[in-house]
Amino acid sequence: MSESFDIQEYMTQGVERVVSEALKATLKDPRESAFMLKFAAASKAASKKRKKAEEAGEHIPPFLIASITSKCNLHCAGCYSRCNHATVDAEPVAQLTSEEWLRIFEEADELGISFILLAGGEPMLRRDIIEAAAKKPNILFPIFTNGTYMDGRYFELFDKSRNLLPIMSIEGEKAITDARRGDGIYDRLIANMDELHRRGLIFGASVTVTTENIREVSSNAFLQKLSARGCKAVIFVEFVPVTEESRELAPGDEEREYLRGEIARLRNEHPEMVYISFPGDEKSSGGCVAAGRGFFHINSHGGAEPCPFSPYSDVNVRNTSLREAMHSPLFTALRSGNILIDDHDGGCVLYEKRELVEKLLAGSQK
Repeated sequence: MSESFDIQEYMTQGVERVVSEALKATLKDPRESAFMLKFAAASKAASKKRKKAEEAGEHIPPFLIASITSKCNLHCAGCYSRCNHATVDAEPVAQLTSEEWLRIFEEADELGISFILLAGGEPMLRRDIIEAAAKKPNILFPIFTNGTYMDGRYFELFDKSRNLLPIMSIEGEKAITDARRGDGIYDRLIANMDELHRRGLIFGASVTVTTENIREVSSNAFLQKLSARGCKAVIFVEFVPVTEESRELAPGDEEREYLRGEIARLRNEHPEMVYISFPGDEKSSGGCVAAGRGFFHINSHGGAEPCPFSPYSDVNVRNTSLREAMHSPLFTALRSGNILIDDHDGGCVLYEKRELVEKLLAGSQK
């Protein structure tokens, strides 16, 4: 990576592109367009806060990932969260309360964080926290959900609070979605999409990209079906293997190059939807943006982690501020060293170099 690479400028441009594309995608919907115009102004103000902090020597990431529960009702094949024991079946104890999460959201707003991705487990099990998020209109909250708990009350909440954006997980067409997520899940997702569309509510889709579905999920046929149902954003998440047995599902250099080309084509030919790839091409974008470079992760118990794929923590936001958590010894060591920009096989560098991350964690706790 060049020493002249400016992470703040890179992330700011990324935020501005997402907001600009979201505006284009909602032009035909007056209510959504009106909200996006307000959010664009709020996002610009947040960017100024981050720039001011950068000039004072402090880097504030524009994104935060919040896993608001560790409970989930599905057992998706190859789920990294279950393999890491971050997701369970039983009702977990000692998770952050809605009041604690609201405090986090308020501090994030003050710092200039524009996007907080709500994840889990299954985040819609925590309606109280999603209702708390609705109180912070300056922040856009994409909610990454399996869609099985979406009901009339949620539809009404989404209509009232346009900063809540459901992002439903789908793996492609019916056969491959049900094979990974369970029988009947595809039909429930389609029913949710149709109801959201009927109510004039926008939503997005999250696709875990594997070597098995990459051609299908990037095809015009699949994406046009989503668009016709009102989908306005597609987030492609590269499959990260957490067992040796699942490594063959992880996209390699050839597949990632293909996906990059397809996303570039889609952005040009189909601007009615926003297309985002995660983690994307780290090698050409200054390296991994976890550990506070572009985002970091807070688990359901308050542990601040570099990334959901790298569940290591040396600080808990229950005991400290969000700002202090961003400067934890582990995050500082990761950002100051070369691990985030090192060469690697692709995909998730922190997972690939997890033994080194564990050593840094041990050192931070001495």
